[in-house]
Amino acid sequence: MQFRVDIYWTLALAAIALAIGRLAVERVPFLKRYSIPASVVGGMLFAIVVTLLRGTADVRIEFDSAMLTPLNVMFFTTVGLSADARSLIKGGKVLALFFIVIVGALLMQNVLGVTLARIFDLHPANGLITGSIALSGGHGTAAAWGNKFVEERNLQGAIELGVAAATYGLVLGGLLGGPLAAWMMRHYRIAGSGSADAGHEAPAEPDAPITIDRVIESLLLIFVSMAIGFALYAVIGQGALTLPTFIWALLVGAILRNILSITGLYRADDRAIETIGTISLSLFLAMIITSLKLWELVDLAGPVLIILLAQTVMLIAYVALITFRCMGRNYDAVMLALGHYGFAMGSTATAMVNMQAVAARHGHSHLAFLLIPVMGAFLIDLANALAIQGFLFLPWFTW
Repeated sequence: MQFRVDIYWTLALAAIALAIGRLAVERVPFLKRYSIPASVVGGMLFAIVVTLLRGTADVRIEFDSAMLTPLNVMFFTTVGLSADARSLIKGGKVLALFFIVIVGALLMQNVLGVTLARIFDLHPANGLITGSIALSGGHGTAAAWGNKFVEERNLQGAIELGVAAATYGLVLGGLLGGPLAAWMMRHYRIAGSGSADAGHEAPAEPDAPITIDRVIESLLLIFVSMAIGFALYAVIGQGALTLPTFIWALLVGAILRNILSITGLYRADDRAIETIGTISLSLFLAMIITSLKLWELVDLAGPVLIILLAQTVMLIAYVALITFRCMGRNYDAVMLALGHYGFAMGSTATAMVNMQAVAARHGHSHLAFLLIPVMGAFLIDLANALAIQGFLFLPWFTW
């Protein structure tokens, strides 16, 4: 028996998952202590129920995904509207160093994946799939490369393996991010600012409620940026410069914000923008996790599961020992390491929601919230594509 859930019930269930997740985080000390995001908790509970219904009663539920792209793009647009050009200039050297660290992790993922694949007598392409292709690339990258391996190398099951590995990464990326940050802060005796403030200029009345006028004005900025971003993607985003849609919207939002700021025409309300961004990101991730096909993880063979577990251990060690230390050994470094773990195991959305959960408890990191979207949403995809192509030139991939 199959049920198709329309867009309205999909949104309603995502909101219910969020509410249940928030209740669980507040009531369960472990979840609260380690800042497990409410969207991950609630979404996983729903995904487990859907999986049980499929396995026990052959009830198949298909959710409507029409709102995923708008919500995702809306969130990244709010990131752009929160970006200050002066801060980006100041963070230029840090961004370059962070990029080098990220490239190192990509290479480590592929070296480990290919090496273990050969040890288990698997085609080394499976090592790439369970390396940076699925983990740092996510479901879209995994499906694209899987299809390429099927067509060009007759590697049967590559698409299914990639999707399952990406699902594994998304789950572990959301569940282990908070505990990882808590361990680093405790181990290195680091405390955050204690404030979840976004770190922008404080309004005249910091405790005043956000007015409906400011929300409407913020939505106007967001929707205009999104509309222009989608238009740019339609015109030039699918040619040689293949940036994803949300990057165009993020860039437009950043340009619009700084033009208004420099000219003094309008002062954006950072609290209103951040609130809208938090809502859109939470709903997006809740919808993504609620619709996860957890049964695909059962199809992972023993050797592949061992490779993925090894990747998890390696990445945790990498971000704790290398990312954290290279980025300054302070609270910003903890948040950057957390974000790195999130998008190297799942997606940029996972990284951002992990950081939001930790920031709500320990304090905001302006540097991390500025660099992670740029790195996780664009630069890592470019570096990943080059890394994968480089590995394909190795003699191992001729058999």
